[in-house]
Amino acid sequence: MTVRLSENTLSCLPGDVARPGYDRQELSAGIFHFGMGNFHRAHLAAYLDELMNRGLALDWGIVGGGVRPEERAGRAVLADQQWLSTLVEQSATVSRARVIGSMLDFVPPGEGAAIIERLSRPDIRIVSLTITEGGYFLDADDRFDASHPDLLADAEAPESPRTVFGLILAALRVRRDAGTAPFTVMSCDNIPHNGDVTRGTLTGLARLQDPAFAEWVAGNVAFPNGMVDRITPATTDRERRLLADEFGVTDGWPVFCEDFRQWVLEDRFPLGRPPLEQVGVQFVEDVSPFETMKLRILNAGHATIAYPAGLLGIEYVHEAMADERVGAFLERLEQTEIIPRVPAVPGIALDVYFSEIRRRFANPKIGDTIRRLCLDGSNRQPKFIVPIIRDAIADGGSLEGLALESALWCRYCAGETDAGAPIEPNDPHWETLRPIAAAARTEPARWLAQTSIYGGIGDDARFAEAFAGWLDKLWRRGTAATLEAYLQ
Repeated sequence: MTVRLSENTLSCLPGDVARPGYDRQELSAGIFHFGMGNFHRAHLAAYLDELMNRGLALDWGIVGGGVRPEERAGRAVLADQQWLSTLVEQSATVSRARVIGSMLDFVPPGEGAAIIERLSRPDIRIVSLTITEGGYFLDADDRFDASHPDLLADAEAPESPRTVFGLILAALRVRRDAGTAPFTVMSCDNIPHNGDVTRGTLTGLARLQDPAFAEWVAGNVAFPNGMVDRITPATTDRERRLLADEFGVTDGWPVFCEDFRQWVLEDRFPLGRPPLEQVGVQFVEDVSPFETMKLRILNAGHATIAYPAGLLGIEYVHEAMADERVGAFLERLEQTEIIPRVPAVPGIALDVYFSEIRRRFANPKIGDTIRRLCLDGSNRQPKFIVPIIRDAIADGGSLEGLALESALWCRYCAGETDAGAPIEPNDPHWETLRPIAAAARTEPARWLAQTSIYGGIGDDARFAEAFAGWLDKLWRRGTAATLEAYLQ
């Protein structure tokens, strides 16, 4: 027998499942969050739940919202559970389950007028975002892409926005006209300088609508930069079964994550903020060194193991780490080409940080999939891998491993594993990428000519030659033999 999660069944949960120690009726809203997915519920929502269990931050409850139709299904599940979620934190040996109660409501996705009205109320003091790396409308040089059709539509019809940024601007306009102070906009996405990027996209769209309003936004809205980290796989039937079997709870959308978490944040919140430092958030003057460390060592590390493992037919991340060739590829690339290009980080030894990364990747409890790591390379490669390649070109140092990583991604996008099994579409631009990857088998320059991904680095002769050589080996000899050649 299992207990179906709801407000009415909290007292019936098994004793080893923690539940909110506060009266949720006493909570009030303070944060509106776009992107109520797994990472948000394992990160910001979990930090707030801990504060609330201490009797703090009771006026910082979360209201959710979104713009994508596919978010409606998740909202329906959460609504049926009165916005409760079960969070299972897993080390390699121990799993702990707790019910998160910091969410209060979820405005139906696509109901723009209702979202704008809720954002306009004075109780909302922070608007936070987890809209993925591809949600910020950036070009290959990480600049605002004013030509995107969705942005052009919001520029033409600001009163009926279709994007998150259009909704935020509409609400800010209402607040300005009503004399209500603007909320802080806080990105929790995994992109360099996420606050600055958010400012650029929001003011860029505002400039398309009304240049004077754009100046007001730039001068009055705060955009703190932050670095977030917690490995949080997507929920599948596997996780639902594990929760039922191990903890006796039925939850339509539980969140499984690792036991590690990190959040480094700049303290720029004019309307106040929860006392997050009391639950482990580190507030700093400049988050940049922490961002670079994480994006290069962890996220580029994920990309390093993802594509060879995908081509070898490996399903889970911990299995990839157990493969001698994939694990050794990660070790060598990190030690020779990635970590040497990470600037010093206050209070952190990079070798110790990488050792912790290896431990986290190898955690068998997480069940993180290789397919998830391979997802959306067209948005992730320009942020995690290409900047390191640029540095390698500039400093004249080794770039062989980076070129091999790029070749592995290209080979993956051709759409079949080394064994000939089909790779299902795994990128928003899959239909564009696949024929280019196929053509690159004989014309490797075709792949590097995608300036929206690589900018101008494909014109560098040394990198282009290394890329072409590795891609040729991958097609002729396969992934395992190519990794062995690199390691030798």
